[in-house]
Amino acid sequence: MNHKLIKDKIEQYQTIIIHRHLRPDLDALGSQIGLYEAIKTTYPDKDVYIVGDESRFDVVGKMDIIPDSLYKDALVFIVDVAVRKLISDDRYDLAKEVIIIDHHTNSSDIKGAIEYIDTSYEAAAAYIADILFELDFKISPLGADVLLSGIITDSGRFQYLKDGARLFSIASKLCKLGANPLELYDWLYLEDVDTRLMKIKFQSRIEIEDGVAFLKNPLEVVNEYPDKDVFTISRGLVNLMAGIEGVPIWANFTYDKEEHVILGEFRSRGIQIVDIAKKYGGGGHDNACGAALENWDQVELVINDFKKLIKETEE
Repeated sequence: MNHKLIKDKIEQYQTIIIHRHLRPDLDALGSQIGLYEAIKTTYPDKDVYIVGDESRFDVVGKMDIIPDSLYKDALVFIVDVAVRKLISDDRYDLAKEVIIIDHHTNSSDIKGAIEYIDTSYEAAAAYIADILFELDFKISPLGADVLLSGIITDSGRFQYLKDGARLFSIASKLCKLGANPLELYDWLYLEDVDTRLMKIKFQSRIEIEDGVAFLKNPLEVVNEYPDKDVFTISRGLVNLMAGIEGVPIWANFTYDKEEHVILGEFRSRGIQIVDIAKKYGGGGHDNACGAALENWDQVELVINDFKKLIKETEE
């Protein structure tokens, strides 16, 4: 792909606005803020903004509140997502041009956008970092830190590798630019006693059927933890079921009382499951994906599909 066009477009525009997906994880935020830092460090006179919904990771970087009028002559980047319904803040439609940088398997439905989608990268932050290196952008220590945070989290602490040599090379370059892995790991994974005790309670509720481990978190369970957001209970707890012998697929189903859907977070080891996520309107990676489900009957359908997939794989 001709990545030079990205630099050409940045140089062409004075106003640049960076979007990412709803309910951002650290890959979305790391990609968004890392790209922002690189543009501002390389072109300090550019007007660059980051937009989107609030999240528990706001400490990484606060989103900008901007008027619609800024979009008229702006270049918009959409990172770590390529599907309209998943993008936070739909005003990207007002922009003069849109560039997508993503690594998911879902096809883009954003008409007229310039697409850079490479599913061979473990994280969007890794893809963006690689592009920035290739195009000789300057990357600040903060930019390096947030890009590395996206790489660490979306690769499952470097467990889910597609091109390990490339990913470790990217991480090494970011460390040389000021990223601090030890501080990142402490920030990401140290937790208070109450959170650890909560995880123990959830672990005691794990169900396992025909090789599929799952948690069901209906409204009454969610209401037991008023200080925890739905992201913490859904995506934050799915890997409580990782690493169980004889369980290649695990899933966490959590009721979202704001959107009135059930958030399904799906993970696997050695079996591609993303097609099942897509079947129910979701998507993601081959072994880490999800979908918003309409009701608990649909949850049972997903679990049964996972069981069938395991059985087919074993035959």
